Amino acid sequence: MVKEHSRGIEWPTVALIAAVYAVLIALVWFHASLPWWVILPAGAYCAALHTSLQHEVLHGHPTGNRLLNEAMVFPAPALWLPYLRYKQTHLAHHNDANLTDPEHDPESYYLLPEHWARVQGIRRALYRFNHTLAGRMLIGPAISILRFWSSEFRDIAQGNRRTLHAWLWFVPAVAIVVWFVTGVAGMPFWQYYLLIAYPGISLALVRSYCEHQAAEEVGHRTIIVEASPFWSLLFLNNNLHVAHHAKPALAWYRLPAFYRAERAELIARNNGYLMKGYGEIFARFFLKAKEPIPHPNMGWLKKQ
Repeated sequence: MVKEHSRGIEWPTVALIAAVYAVLIALVWFHASLPWWVILPAGAYCAALHTSLQHEVLHGHPTGNRLLNEAMVFPAPALWLPYLRYKQTHLAHHNDANLTDPEHDPESYYLLPEHWARVQGIRRALYRFNHTLAGRMLIGPAISILRFWSSEFRDIAQGNRRTLHAWLWFVPAVAIVVWFVTGVAGMPFWQYYLLIAYPGISLALVRSYCEHQAAEEVGHRTIIVEASPFWSLLFLNNNLHVAHHAKPALAWYRLPAFYRAERAELIARNNGYLMKGYGEIFARFFLKAKEPIPHPNMGWLKKQ
């Protein structure tokens, strides 16, 4: 039997948080003497890994103290997603009955068919490119920021205090990063953004690209990617996504053992929606959309 939560300190997660900050601080501090081809891959990887660590924290890790956990991931190296909003929307996403629903799943990339019919011209072309993996990595961060931020600011303008509260906390989380990058280390902001923050979002979006599919059966909507150590660490084993949805409170370093023990049952549960690593995903979908943009059958969702 797998124990989901340990009330003690989960030291692997604490050590990883410390390592991510150490690498980012070193890259920024020594930016003037480091080539871009060192800063970009290492910085982007750590910025993306920080988002995975935020995901770990919102599920109750690495200690039994929520405020301490959230303080550990308070700075925002990727500069785009308020942690409290991420927490609110992601926990709503874990209502599996709504997975992929454009109206009720905050992490759905599908559009309602009637909304897609109104998208024309350059916007339609951009949406189509963003539905390929290449597009998701190249313009996906910009599209995600524009869509999410505009929705958030409309929400705030309509008087949603919960959203406003999350964004007010996001201001110092960003300010700490910008202060250290530009004020302490003297790294130009544009350089930090183009070499670390933006590509960090790009890497993080690789995970979500195939994470869910439109399927009539709820259990068939969530993927398993049997990834290499490079991607498994980056996504904290969340590539084993069916396992995560089955045991959302299970620490990242315990997910592989749970998956190995339950592999046959989990693959049967998701009807074989499995990829043999991210290389397969890149090969199949780098320049080809995985699925249509309008949700293929909203009738499935409305029946549930």
